[in-house]
Amino acid sequence: MIHNRLFADPILTGAYPDVEALGLPPLPVEAGDLELISARPDFYGVNFYNPTTVAAAEPGGPLPFDLVPTPGAPVTGFGLEWPIVPESLTALLIDFCERYGSALPPVVVSENGASFPEPDALAPGERIDDSDRIAYLRGHIEAAADAAAAGVAIEEYTVWSLTDNFEWADGYTQRFGLAHVDMTTGKRTPKASYDWYRSVIEGSRS
Repeated sequence: MIHNRLFADPILTGAYPDVEALGLPPLPVEAGDLELISARPDFYGVNFYNPTTVAAAEPGGPLPFDLVPTPGAPVTGFGLEWPIVPESLTALLIDFCERYGSALPPVVVSENGASFPEPDALAPGERIDDSDRIAYLRGHIEAAADAAAAGVAIEEYTVWSLTDNFEWADGYTQRFGLAHVDMTTGKRTPKASYDWYRSVIEGSRS
C-alpha cells in the first residue's frame, strides 16, 4: 500500500507516510507544502488497472522490496506486469474508506481498463470480439459495486478508454479502446466491448 499512500496520505491526512522506516530516502518537503497539498478535494480519483505483488528484496537492491508476478493471475497484453485481479480494486477502495474515514471525499474510479493483443488493421466488415476485455471490465465494475455495498462512496466509474490511443512508452502497441482505431487511416470500428458497455450504461440509467 505504500505506493498509494505516498499520494493519498499527504492529501487526506496532511502528512507523508514514514518511508525512512522502510529503508527509503526522506521526502523533500518544504515549509508550507503540506498545508497546500492537504486542501480538501471535491473527490479522490483512483486510476486502477492491476495490483502489484512484492517480495523481500535481494541483498544490495535499490529498493526494500522486489516486484514479482502475482501467483495464478491471468494477465493483460502487458504480460506479467499487469495481472488481472478484480477483487484487488474492492480491497483497495475499502482500505481507503477504513484508513481515511471522514477525510476521504467521494471516490471517482477515473481510469480502469485493459489492453489485449489486436490486429493493427481490420478487413472490411470485420469487428473484434474482445471477450477478454468484457470479462475484465465486468469483473472490475462488480468489484467497485462490492466496495460501494461495503460503504465506500463511489460517485463515478470511467473506462479507459473509448478508443485505442498512444500509450506512453508503448506507443500504439497496446490497445485499450472500446473502439478499434486503424492508426494509418484513423478509421474507428466499435468492438464487442463497445456494445456491451453501452448496454451496461443504459441499464444503469433505466
